[in-house]
Amino acid sequence: MREAFGLSDRDITLLPQDASSRSYGRVTHPEFGACLVLSDNPEASHFRNYLSIGPHLRAMGLSAPRIHATDTARGFALIEDFGLATYARELASGADEGALYDLATDVLIHLHGADSATKIDIPPYDMDLLLSEAARFTDWCVPAIGIDLSDAEKAEHQALWRATLSEVADRRDVLVMRDFHIDNLLLLPERNGPARCGLLDFQDGLIGAAAYDLVSLTQDARRDVPREIEARVLERYLAARPETDRADLMADFWRLGAQRHAKVAGLFHRLDRQAGKPGYLRHVPRVLGQLERALTEGGLSDLAAFYDRVAPSWRDHAAKA
Repeated sequence: MREAFGLSDRDITLLPQDASSRSYGRVTHPEFGACLVLSDNPEASHFRNYLSIGPHLRAMGLSAPRIHATDTARGFALIEDFGLATYARELASGADEGALYDLATDVLIHLHGADSATKIDIPPYDMDLLLSEAARFTDWCVPAIGIDLSDAEKAEHQALWRATLSEVADRRDVLVMRDFHIDNLLLLPERNGPARCGLLDFQDGLIGAAAYDLVSLTQDARRDVPREIEARVLERYLAARPETDRADLMADFWRLGAQRHAKVAGLFHRLDRQAGKPGYLRHVPRVLGQLERALTEGGLSDLAAFYDRVAPSWRDHAAKA
């Protein structure tokens, strides 16, 4: 660390780690002042993506952390520290929930309206990835509730998802940040416009459908977002982007919502079993409730019928709205 940034480990205050392999430490640098040290696997694609997507977002007028220095060989980056005013802390302190979600929506409106947003060398959010993520549900969540599926049932599951996602998997409309929710957003009141929202987590970004980050924001795996806030976000987005077809957006919203919730339910069980992080299991009932709602609202009756047939008890584990 000293060779890279002139710091020693004792200079750094480590921050709690999230579900990823990344870690952060807070430090005061003699040249740059308040900074975070990002540590990640130097061979991981998401580390390289962070170093390219961050400046790309900044060039569009959004607030991704400035990168002061890097040691790519060892997976370190010295980045701007946005402080402590996370959306989660602001909401816990009584901040105006609607105003915070309006600001987050304005980030997506700005990003999705930028001609240069998709002009970056990152992969598409394609069918193969969407299907592999959906498979986490049958690989991890279904076994956790005491049901083992046959290979034929898993293949049927994949075929159903392939049919469900056949249109949305071809979308190449926007830069999708993928984890656009309150735990990854900060309020920067000294800035203006959409730049007042600080962005922390975008290294898994891909090129895909506009609806995905709207799902991430309004159907949060870790927080019960009121339905009126969800409606407010969607109406604000559609009003600002009149060229967007409402029916198409909402079809994508529910299909990608179902896919994301299936993925996340499986991920949280995997984190428990593989990484020894059982704390995420407390969110599973919420996520299963979100999956149940997305299947219903999206008219995804074939998938719902499949889950009811092969895992009849799955709805018993879902939180009820």
